[in-house]
Amino acid sequence: MAKTKKTKSGGETRQFEADVSRLLDIVANALYSEKEIFLRELISNAADACDRLRYAAITTPALIEGDSDFRIALTIDKDARTLTIADNGIGMTHDDLANNLGTIARSGTSAFVDQLSGDSKKDVSLIGQFGVGFYSAFMVSDEVEVISRHAEGEEAWRWSSDGKGEFTIEEAAQDSRGTTITIHLKEDETEFTEPYRIRHIVKTYSDHIAVPITLIGGEPPKEDVDGEGDSEEEAAPETINSASAIWTRSRGDVTEQQHKEFYHHISHLGDEPWLTAHFRVEGVIEYAGLLYVPTDRPMDLFHQDRPTKVSLYVKRVFITDNCEELLPRWLRFVRGVVDSEDLPLNVSREMLQNNPVLSKIKTGITTRLLNELKKQAENEPDAYAAFWENFGPVLKEGLYEAFGDREALLELSRFKSTKGDDLTSLKDYVERMKDGQEAIYYITGSEIDTLRMSPQLEGFEARGVEVLLLTDPVDEFWLPMIGAFDEKSFKSVTRGGDDLAAIKSNDADDEAKDEESSGSEDIDRLIAALKVSLGEDVKDVRPSQRLTESAVCLVADDGDMDMNLERMLKAHNQLDAKSPRVLEINPKHALIKQLASTAESDGADSVRDAALLLLDQARILEGETLSDPAAFARRMSSVMQKSLSA
Repeated sequence: MAKTKKTKSGGETRQFEADVSRLLDIVANALYSEKEIFLRELISNAADACDRLRYAAITTPALIEGDSDFRIALTIDKDARTLTIADNGIGMTHDDLANNLGTIARSGTSAFVDQLSGDSKKDVSLIGQFGVGFYSAFMVSDEVEVISRHAEGEEAWRWSSDGKGEFTIEEAAQDSRGTTITIHLKEDETEFTEPYRIRHIVKTYSDHIAVPITLIGGEPPKEDVDGEGDSEEEAAPETINSASAIWTRSRGDVTEQQHKEFYHHISHLGDEPWLTAHFRVEGVIEYAGLLYVPTDRPMDLFHQDRPTKVSLYVKRVFITDNCEELLPRWLRFVRGVVDSEDLPLNVSREMLQNNPVLSKIKTGITTRLLNELKKQAENEPDAYAAFWENFGPVLKEGLYEAFGDREALLELSRFKSTKGDDLTSLKDYVERMKDGQEAIYYITGSEIDTLRMSPQLEGFEARGVEVLLLTDPVDEFWLPMIGAFDEKSFKSVTRGGDDLAAIKSNDADDEAKDEESSGSEDIDRLIAALKVSLGEDVKDVRPSQRLTESAVCLVADDGDMDMNLERMLKAHNQLDAKSPRVLEINPKHALIKQLASTAESDGADSVRDAALLLLDQARILEGETLSDPAAFARRMSSVMQKSLSA
């Protein structure tokens, strides 16, 4: 915040930061489509304030003494061109107003601005996701005024701003707790003082809100319209939403549109739910749930804290949002609510940890969601493939963390492979395995295109052996934990022996050439010369069955760390030195044959430069940085000069 200036009335005026002013300008002037969403956001905030007070009153009943019926009132005044949203929720203190309305979004202003695409429909959907829903009011207003009194305080405060760089906070008068937001509408936004427009918006976006929403200032009684009644009589407050918790209704009573709007309300995401799970469980424990899987990947999916986003209610009373104990973190993309009949209303966040009832609910919900995903995978494979592209990396965390759910998760898992561009399941992979193939082969790395060009794949492709292409960092961690699928072990093509001899080649001539090459004395002499030249830079040098076109490649020995995992750990400063690798050479390659002939006639020293160049070449193919680029350049120049002068 910038400097604070005192007003004549004793209040204070503060300036927004530069980024905040920029964002307010964007919200007020650029996000021009679907302006009606501002009312959805303000009603959602009011409902949250009521939920939070309802929860606080469980331990402090005096907070709602004499006023226990929560409500949200919308008041329209055509003459004054204002729309007022008032609630009797928990309210805000002076500091709350300064912190909550004086800064933009915990997610960060810059992050919000960076996500703007220029497409107004897409941009407007970011408002709630970034926690800037209140500021959407500036799309339709010249000025916004907020008067609030906290439930635990006696003082009320007024916050006001025209959204052009400054806001003012000063003392105000309000007889009861809660927050009243008055929107002074722009001249061309008078539609938001029309009763029919307000009803339509509330029915469309906020019908699911469990707090009654009343409209004040609507049409007068019918006899007044006909000229037969008292024209000065005002219309009675009119409840314009269903005011019942949507998850308590039967599935058949909730429309798709209502699901969409409730999903938007609880998730603050702009997409539509890809999967909806609406259920009630009765028996030893009773609970209801309404859970959604998003269509698009939320921006905080890989947040360091990995928070879950499911709210807990007890007997329709809000307890907490982001309840960590309701779902495992590898299902953190799920949004929704769970309502328990068995937990005590005065349950604290501390009591939720290791609660046996909550543990049973968590197990039941997890199983239900996995079963729903399995149905989608079987019935809508294309749609499931799109889901997996978004959320597969998170689900695979469960392979590492959740012992009891591994079998179900393995069935749900999908992978890219050398078979084609489509995703494949492990079951389909096993069914396609070649005669003599005993393992499920895979290769890990950061880029799918780089993996497809890896020399380690050449021998497998020549024999028609499918290899899984794994690019998620978590793959390095769950694979050792799982070990096998359908009694077939997982094996990296970049580690240990390639075990290709038992798998019949697609080309009988190639097999004959392999046998002929592997027994060559010249190759044995070259290997001995390479070992002498490379010394401790390599763990071993040996002929390769996995290479068909490339001259060399590096592999990890059996029992050593996978090369991609080693690179990841070193990049994150969790590993100091790299382990020496095995250098494999291709006996059929023309360069290797020539080097073998040179080593036989001229001795081991004649191939020293070539040996070091071959090792550097193998490192480059692995995407590694050379330890001595200058020496590599000198050797390369020397070899080229000799070649040109020969």
